[in-house]
Amino acid sequence: MEDVGMEIQKEEPTFESVVAEKSALHKQLQEEDLYTKYKKLARHLELFDIQESYIKDEQANLKRELIRAQEEVKRIKSVPLVIGQFLEAIDQHTGIVGSTTGSNYVVRILSTLDRELLKPSSSVALHRHSNALVDILPPEADSSIAMLGKEEKPDVSYQDIGGMDLQKQEIREAVELPLTHFDLYKKIGIDPPRGVLLYGPPGTGKTMLVKAVAHHTTASFIRVVGSEFVQKYLGEGPRMVRDVFRLARENAPAIIFIDEIDAIATKRFDAQTGADREVQRILLELLNQMDGFDQGSNVKVIMATNRADTLDPALLRPGRLDRKIEFPLPSRREKRLIFQAVTSKMNLGPDVDLEDYVSRPDRLSSAEISSIAQAAGLQAVRKNRYVILPVDFEEAWKQTVKRSDDTHEFCEFSHHISARNDADAPSPIQIGSTSHHTTVFYECNHIFPFAFACSAMSAQNSSVTLVSLCFLHGGVLILKSDINSDHLMAFLCFFLPRLLALVDEFKTLRAHLDVSCYS
Repeated sequence: MEDVGMEIQKEEPTFESVVAEKSALHKQLQEEDLYTKYKKLARHLELFDIQESYIKDEQANLKRELIRAQEEVKRIKSVPLVIGQFLEAIDQHTGIVGSTTGSNYVVRILSTLDRELLKPSSSVALHRHSNALVDILPPEADSSIAMLGKEEKPDVSYQDIGGMDLQKQEIREAVELPLTHFDLYKKIGIDPPRGVLLYGPPGTGKTMLVKAVAHHTTASFIRVVGSEFVQKYLGEGPRMVRDVFRLARENAPAIIFIDEIDAIATKRFDAQTGADREVQRILLELLNQMDGFDQGSNVKVIMATNRADTLDPALLRPGRLDRKIEFPLPSRREKRLIFQAVTSKMNLGPDVDLEDYVSRPDRLSSAEISSIAQAAGLQAVRKNRYVILPVDFEEAWKQTVKRSDDTHEFCEFSHHISARNDADAPSPIQIGSTSHHTTVFYECNHIFPFAFACSAMSAQNSSVTLVSLCFLHGGVLILKSDINSDHLMAFLCFFLPRLLALVDEFKTLRAHLDVSCYS
């Protein structure tokens, strides 16, 4: 019994042994848990590797599909495409477009297009086979509607334009001032001019002044020519007019310059052809747009023409074209300013006297004066000179004005009276009245009263430019060139009775008249 008790006593664990045993067991369990966790993590990692491989394969497949889709879209959008006009959206995938052939189609819209950019009257590109809408064109894509950027504006300033002080002031008041100081008109209580018409003979500086306006303003500048509105298909012209004003409103403040407006704005009549009716529809759309655009939109219209008398009265009425600026041929003072402006950068010789050319009474336009200066420079280049001499200006004057010294300095007329008939009678000639010129009045075959017509007389000491004089069977009258209208009237009043008294003597003279004169 004692032995058994001793064995039992020996087998009873101590506290420390129990703690140690539990610690070992806990450690063993922890080791088993870590291993289990490790195995689980290993299985998860293997699963992630499989998923990564799958995703990479899917990504590669999607990239290949994307490339194929991009190539397909590129093929669909490849030129040539048909230009159309978006009219109305039916739903997210279809819409109504009008083609250049004049027909309207219900087409599908490419899913990659931004629906917010699809607005009525916007230009779109259609697939050449299916007519599907594949692209939206920007407003400036139409080459007929060109809006000049800041870097594209002409470098012509008001200082580069000689003369035209009144025209400069009027166009600045009508175009520049409303764009820069609109509050001034608001405080006064008046509406600024909507449109300006520039009219006058060709070459008087209308387009040049508009270039200066575009240079001195920060507003957007849109330039079109009237003939560009006349298109092949019906409805294209009015659409272009709407596009021009829409583009101007979107980029306000803006200036619309329509050159050669008489191409589309002539007086309306009972049109018999489709082309005439289309031009009249363009005019009606232009009238509507000029009435419709908002006064506060800062859109100004400038029109230029050489034939203001042919324009439709509805276009000329106040409210559309409020200011009409005339560009006449330059006066003597303006000719001086133009000569100074065009020759300011030219290397002129000390003997060149521009006042000599200014004082000549020939009616020249600004373009002709500029042409004379350019031709003089070309004469100097032709003769390998770096200085322009007076002889160059004289040669340029002859080329431009179409006159020669032989015509003005020497005139000779001789014929035998008995050998002359009605068919041989020389016709009246057009004469100039510059200094060192000779004026010759030819006779008719029969006795007629004196008849003369004086035209193109300026206000100051003007001379006769066209005289038709019929008198005296078989006589020739020779006058000096510096004849103005007063001198001509004095001559007629003084010599007419005496010449009429000598009619019978001239009839019986039957002699050969050979009259030569030098200026």
